[in-house]
This record gives sequence, structure tokens and C-alpha cells, in this order.
Amino acid sequence: MKLILLGLIALTTVITSSLNHNDNLQTDPLKESIKRGQELYTDFCVTCHLPNGEGLKGTYPPLANSDYLRDNREASIKGIKYGQKGKIVVNGTTYNSYMARLGLSDDEVADVMNYITNSWGNKNETMVTEEEVANIKK
Repeated sequence: MKLILLGLIALTTVITSSLNHNDNLQTDPLKESIKRGQELYTDFCVTCHLPNGEGLKGTYPPLANSDYLRDNREASIKGIKYGQKGKIVVNGTTYNSYMARLGLSDDEVADVMNYITNSWGNKNETMVTEEEVANIKK
């Protein structure tokens, strides 16, 4: 009887631990932001930067494996928040295009940034927050 009781306690502990682990995965703020950002990317960005983030060489800069995103966090946020015009160099190629202001809220800009900086070979472990975006002025 004691053996059965110990077995049930052990099984309950394993199940509870597993459920708590899954809850943590579902409430990870960065993962949730990335998920929302992916939806926004599909709605607002995919036309120019394409589903794979490769852009169109010479016209629309790539987001995939982008040295610009990696090295110019504030400028990248500003470009999404306010639009962008003028020359930028991405992965050794100069782009001189115009990106219109998308009309996204600060939390949406943060979500898009978290998605693109953690997709297609990009890795950003420092989450972009709504507060960070709000502090970036034109």
C-alpha cells in the first residue's frame, strides 16, 4: 500500500511539474511578443520584405541575417515607428528607399521588432519593450 501511495505521489509531482513548465512556455513575454509580431509582419511588412525576410536586393533591404538590425537597434525601431527615408547600408548593399509610417502603436512596433530580430538567422535576447519604443523620438 505504501508503495502504491509513493508511486501516486511521484506521478502527481511529475505531472504538476510538467504542467507548470508548459504554463511558463505559454506565458514567456518574448515568445508571446514574437507571436504577435509575426501576425503584424504578415499584415504590414511582408509585401516589401517578403515572407522569408530577404527583401528585394537594391530596393527593399533584407531583414534576414541583417547586420543593420543587429547594429542599429534604435534606428531600426525609429524606422518602423516613424517610417524611413534616405540611405542605409544593409549587409554591404546601399538602399535608398522610402518606407512609409505604418501607423503602429508602440507595443506593436515592439512586437514587430521582437519578431524580426529573432527570425531568419537573427538573434536578439534583449526584448524590445513598449517603453523602449515610447522613448524613441522622431
